[in-house]
Amino acid sequence: MQLVRVGASALNQTPLDWDGNRARILAVLEEARARGISILCLPELCISGYGCEDMFLSPSLAATALQVLQEILPATRGLAVSLGLPLSHRNMLFNVACLAVDGRVAGFSAKRFLAGEGIHYEPRWFKPWPEGVRAEVRLGQASVPLGDLHFEVGGVGIGFEICEDAWAVNRPGEKLSAQAVDVIMNPSASHFAFGKLEVRKRLVLEGSRTFGVCYLYANLLGNEAGRAIYDGGPLIACGGQLLACGRRFSFRDFTLEDAVVDLELVRMQKMKGPTLQAALGDDNAGRVEIPFSYPAIEPERPGEPLPCFETSARIKEEEFTRAEGLALFDYLRKSRSAGFVISLSGGADSSAIACLVATLVEMGVAELGMPGLLSRLGLRADRLPENPGIQDLVRALLCCVYQATENSSEVTFQSARGVAEAIGAEFFRFDVTALVEGYQSMVSRALGRELSWATDDLTLQNIQARVRAPGVWMLANIKNALLLATSNRSEAAVGYATMDGDTCGGLAPIAGIDKAFVRVWLRWMEEHGPFGLHPIAALSLVNCQKPTAELRPSESHQTDEEDLMPYEVLDAIERAAIRDKQNPLDIFRLMGSMFPEHPSPLLATWVERFFRLWARNQWKRERYAPSFHLDDENLDPKTWCRFPILSGGFARELTELRAHLQALDGGKGRA
Repeated sequence: MQLVRVGASALNQTPLDWDGNRARILAVLEEARARGISILCLPELCISGYGCEDMFLSPSLAATALQVLQEILPATRGLAVSLGLPLSHRNMLFNVACLAVDGRVAGFSAKRFLAGEGIHYEPRWFKPWPEGVRAEVRLGQASVPLGDLHFEVGGVGIGFEICEDAWAVNRPGEKLSAQAVDVIMNPSASHFAFGKLEVRKRLVLEGSRTFGVCYLYANLLGNEAGRAIYDGGPLIACGGQLLACGRRFSFRDFTLEDAVVDLELVRMQKMKGPTLQAALGDDNAGRVEIPFSYPAIEPERPGEPLPCFETSARIKEEEFTRAEGLALFDYLRKSRSAGFVISLSGGADSSAIACLVATLVEMGVAELGMPGLLSRLGLRADRLPENPGIQDLVRALLCCVYQATENSSEVTFQSARGVAEAIGAEFFRFDVTALVEGYQSMVSRALGRELSWATDDLTLQNIQARVRAPGVWMLANIKNALLLATSNRSEAAVGYATMDGDTCGGLAPIAGIDKAFVRVWLRWMEEHGPFGLHPIAALSLVNCQKPTAELRPSESHQTDEEDLMPYEVLDAIERAAIRDKQNPLDIFRLMGSMFPEHPSPLLATWVERFFRLWARNQWKRERYAPSFHLDDENLDPKTWCRFPILSGGFARELTELRAHLQALDGGKGRA
């Protein structure tokens, strides 16, 4: 029996925050030592931060990362720990995991497969390391191995699959297993997406079973660089059995999971396991031997149970709430802002964002306690009463403003006020009617004619949205707060938003989520709420309304879905067109099978409307405030979905759709 305590951590790092990143690494090393951990996996690029973007191309960045590594090394005494950083070699940059053992560098294992799709852009900065190649780099006065390496640390074989390496078809783990590696470390920067945890678990479990190893998976945590959310959740598995599954969406600087593994049992299971091609050539090829002594192991401690939300039947709603709460928390403190301002219309989107801020506070207090959360946010004591409660903190952080025009209704005002009061937010009512009338009068005089709804419908709608921007920006400036834009992904897809009006803000928290889900989530928040928190009954005032911009006169009975189409249809068309890249005619046929209750001519109208509005409004999506990445159906042109600002607008494809519909009408058939 050879017992070793191993660990994997999730770290909340920030790009280029050298001192802060070092401090958090040192803290987790201290905790690991206190727990008796000998082998520890930390996340990918944890020294520099993963999201440094084009600053990776600065020669000084890699040099500083090496300097910080040297500062961390003394704290690795008694540990074998992976530390991620960018490393320059022969005028090329590589994404590497440094294995530090007992205070010195054993070597740098370089990433072989780079993530280059979706929000990941690694090939822009890094080069993939070729299989089987080894080199030497100078580190001070020493020469240190670099490349396709594995390590023998005190008789324990250790190898690496760095994030994307494990997702590749030809995983390095198979070769490492054949080279008698006992432990595979996976330092990752794996962004959050709905349902992704189960994919990660399968990857880790299958890796541990197929390769016959102990598998350590570490991940980043929090809103690291502004858009991507990292949910943490370190994993430890042996022989296809999950030994530890770490907490996700933590508000702490780090989480740490550990487990005791019997390496003799691991080796025996490999003998009985799936047949792998034996590597019987040069035993020393790519192997770095390091002396190390493993301490006696204390009895196993029971791990912290996973939060109950992980087994919820409404896991998407739970994940959305916690991902948004953590992302808003990190964005607030890392941007050094003092709070949030929202133009609260009484509708679904702004109400959802206000409730997310309130849940941020509740979740933060539940995990960190009130003093801990106040300390992390850096709130001044003079902004709060003595012994503040949750609603006191919400009021200190969140200011909501209802901005009325002559077309606003009492229903939406009461809805906005009811939600603000229920969560404890500061609430103001502005009347911007005079501003609207002033602009209308000024432009009418210049044109020499009166503006009217018959001739200037869109203009008169947009000015009402735009005059609401300066007042809330003023409040945000006064309070040193973040102004939150309220547009959702469905609106972004078709440009159903007034530029410099309801799109104004420094951050768009729900621009990555569709309107249909926002409405489902609001009903869930009204009736149930996240596990461990309470529902918000005042949302009934929001949920009983049909979504409306409330920009036309009340007698027009304006609703979003009358202007566009049912949101469920819009979202289905968007997924087929943008995610799946189908053409209009194929989508029309698909919609006919998905929504048979709607007649073919109407479905064709909606499909054509979507494509025309999508092509016409790319410029708006380019100008949206940064949004959070929540799933792999994002429309953000800076991180996920690129589309030309100027294009042919699908003219040929839509002509084909109209011709097909005409043929159907001649035959009196359906799609």
